[in-house]
Amino acid sequence: MSATHVLLDGFDRVRQAVAGVLEDLSTDQLSHRVGGSANSIAWLVWHLTRVQDDHVADLAGTDQVWVTDDWAGRFGLPLPIEDTGYGHDSEQVAAVVASAGLLLGYHQAVHERTRSYLRELKDAELPEVIDESWDPPVTRAVRLVSVLEDDLQHVGQAAFARGLLPGS
Repeated sequence: MSATHVLLDGFDRVRQAVAGVLEDLSTDQLSHRVGGSANSIAWLVWHLTRVQDDHVADLAGTDQVWVTDDWAGRFGLPLPIEDTGYGHDSEQVAAVVASAGLLLGYHQAVHERTRSYLRELKDAELPEVIDESWDPPVTRAVRLVSVLEDDLQHVGQAAFARGLLPGS
């Protein structure tokens, strides 16, 4: 099994976990913030998908699905189009309100773009340095593993938040 196949499997697992977290939840449930201030399930899924979209598009040299397929317009969030959620304050987290269908649709579109990119990627391209502003410099492999790790943490947080929903 190649390294790209392992990455494909990892991102497939994220997709499955996202679908499971979103299943049968209302927009109100998705927007619920544990303790009144924690990140909502909607925000967590939106954010992990935005980061994946942003980073994979950068690696592939393409535009983000958020823009090209007008997911930004569909969501209609009061945020800049380039916003991925990084560093959001409580008010910005609360602004991310979306249905399960919208969140899942966007995630699926980004997942398909990620799969297309990874299917074309050669293992020999993984050690290529893509960002020298870090010490050590970041390779294509490190960036992909970083996105995968971030996705898994956030979908795990979303699953935990789901378990804490009133009436669960």
